[in-house]
Amino acid sequence: MRTYVPKPEEVQKRWYVVDARGKVLGRLASQIAAVLRGKHKPYFSPHMDTGDYVIVVNAEKVRVTGRKLEQKVYRHHTGYPGGLREVSLQELLSKHPERVIEQAVWGMLPHNRLGRKLLRKLKVYAGPEHRHHAQKPEPLEI
Repeated sequence: MRTYVPKPEEVQKRWYVVDARGKVLGRLASQIAAVLRGKHKPYFSPHMDTGDYVIVVNAEKVRVTGRKLEQKVYRHHTGYPGGLREVSLQELLSKHPERVIEQAVWGMLPHNRLGRKLLRKLKVYAGPEHRHHAQKPEPLEI
């Protein structure tokens, strides 16, 4: 028996559109990450990009459970002394709702070159409109 490894030119990329309206953030992000990686395909290979493109619309209408709106905090450091910056989930959802989904999906992808390449295949939009009609995306039920 030999293990089948797909060649990059054999991998077929498809486009999917996901409506985030009313979906729970973590469950949505984990399923998007699986599609980006290609885990739904029979020829999935962990060291290759076998996944598909995902367009997320209505990011501003994503749901969270519990008291995460008040308690969840996103932190990053500018690199300067005293440069720790904190933003609550509620504030981030009101100003940049796309970043909430991008951060959640990034946390579920590998943190290496492949993960950064996969994250570029995620397109997130706050409202119901997107710019990728030419790719003929199919609806993905999550």
